[in-house]
Amino acid sequence: MEDKVRCAWCEKDDLYRKYHDQEWGKPVHDDATFFEFIILETFQAGLNWHTILKKRENFRLAFDHFNYKKIAIYNEDKFQELLQDTGIIRNKLKIRSAISNAHSFIKVQEEFGSFSNYIWYFTSNKSVINRPKSLIDVPSTTPLSDKISKDLKKRGFKFVGSTVVYAFLQATGIVNDHLENCWIKD
Repeated sequence: MEDKVRCAWCEKDDLYRKYHDQEWGKPVHDDATFFEFIILETFQAGLNWHTILKKRENFRLAFDHFNYKKIAIYNEDKFQELLQDTGIIRNKLKIRSAISNAHSFIKVQEEFGSFSNYIWYFTSNKSVINRPKSLIDVPSTTPLSDKISKDLKKRGFKFVGSTVVYAFLQATGIVNDHLENCWIKD
């Protein structure tokens, strides 16, 4: 039996543990990965992350491996196809937001050279490393997520409230909220 101490939220099952150990909180600099997490986090709004992780491969297939250039040109037929796909979350507004967010994502890339340049600017290209002792010490929003949420909305992004943005920042390692006693914590 493995004796690593992990953040308590990930001890539900192997899927959560694998995500925690291999992805969550690790700094991302690749635009394709950033866009994948934008899609996944926006679909997660109002649901739990475990549901999204279980459907992640279905999302990958349904949304052309999260290729934002392809998603940006989805037409009504593709939208209707996605609405019928039982492997994903079939929410009309979230599906439409994935398409419009692809457009906004490309505009950010055009302005900043990459989405990575844009998002890391908010933290001066450094991960925000917090030292929470327990899950109760981990916020759902912060002034940073408030600021980024407001800016993303101004740029046309949908389903990017401060809570969704904070989860996105945690997932992509811009914010490191591994608990103090977690084996991954720096």
